[in-house]
Amino acid sequence: MTAGRTIFALIVAMVAIGPLSTDLYLPSLPAIGKALDADVAQVQLTLSAYMCAFALVQLVYGPLSDRYGRRPVAIAGIAIYTLASLACALAPSIEALIWGRAGQAAGACAGVVLGRAIVRDVYGRDGAARALAIVGSIMAFAPAIGPIFGGFIEVAFGWRWNFMLLLAFALVLLAGLVFGLDETNAHKDPAATDPSRMLRNFALLLASRTYLGYALVVSLCYGGFFAFISGSPFVLIDVLGLSPPEYAGFFLLCVIGYVVGAQLTVRLSKSWGPDKLLRLGTSLNIAGGAAMLFVASAGFAAPGLVGATLLTVPMMVYMAGMGIVLPNGQGAALGPYPTMAGSASALMGFLQMATAALTGIVFGALHQGGTTALPAIVLACGAAAFVSFAVLAKR
Repeated sequence: MTAGRTIFALIVAMVAIGPLSTDLYLPSLPAIGKALDADVAQVQLTLSAYMCAFALVQLVYGPLSDRYGRRPVAIAGIAIYTLASLACALAPSIEALIWGRAGQAAGACAGVVLGRAIVRDVYGRDGAARALAIVGSIMAFAPAIGPIFGGFIEVAFGWRWNFMLLLAFALVLLAGLVFGLDETNAHKDPAATDPSRMLRNFALLLASRTYLGYALVVSLCYGGFFAFISGSPFVLIDVLGLSPPEYAGFFLLCVIGYVVGAQLTVRLSKSWGPDKLLRLGTSLNIAGGAAMLFVASAGFAAPGLVGATLLTVPMMVYMAGMGIVLPNGQGAALGPYPTMAGSASALMGFLQMATAALTGIVFGALHQGGTTALPAIVLACGAAAFVSFAVLAKR
């Protein structure tokens, strides 16, 4: 097996390619609309199409990796991502960019799905949640660095160079996978890609109340975060008047919240266990969403740095909850399924990304230039995650 530090670094890079692909170009969303003569709903489709493709294609990667192994499937996925990133950088229209983003998703989801499956392969059932929390803590620097770099690249060179940076990252990761990753799947299943077997596996997972409950907790919590990802550039830049670099700074505050939550998981996972931590995480989701909606409804989110701060700080609380929910929910969902960890990871990822895509579409439909639609969606997702845990997942 690949040396510990090397494989851990590759896992982090594989999982990070997903958030980097969404976060790096966030400060450029308004500029993309102006450059390609597209409205808010059309620009939102560059995010929603990414999430939809991400959700669907990973259902294929999971069973493929269960049959053929993690390494060849990961290499193929990142190769697809590399070509799609070049297409995005050269896109002549909003329609071409939307299709390019779907291609990026078709490659990036291999990294996320197989990264989680490799964690299950290497660290086992008991160590998966803690390992995922450590990965999440390090990975949080991807969305932290992404908007900061993206904001400065947007100002200095224009939005297309954000995709050129993603292309460079993909090339480095591809080389790392080719030369640095050994196979980790010790339970290859020759029948994993049989269509009837795939359907039976997915049906088995969905029939499990606890698996479905944990997967929905993760998906709904992430849905609230994605609502913020897709909506915050239009709220903080267009409505509250921040510059792209200022927006990146406020996004960094949210990432700090996530890191705090992930570190709590690392420190408390052995003594508290996943269910107690999930109760805490989903409670923070509700608290952050409710405070955010109060700030917007009461008129405190006025244009300027003060209003942006008052609107963003509650999202830090939500993100701290997400830093707790994601690793514990993912670890608890994947733990019982060593022989089909790829399929279990893929199905959970499908639910997660489908929920995220839906929240992006809902924001695009509800946003009318104000500040209340975004926190309302965030609160709704947090509350639904709490209910899913209490009704389905809680043991």
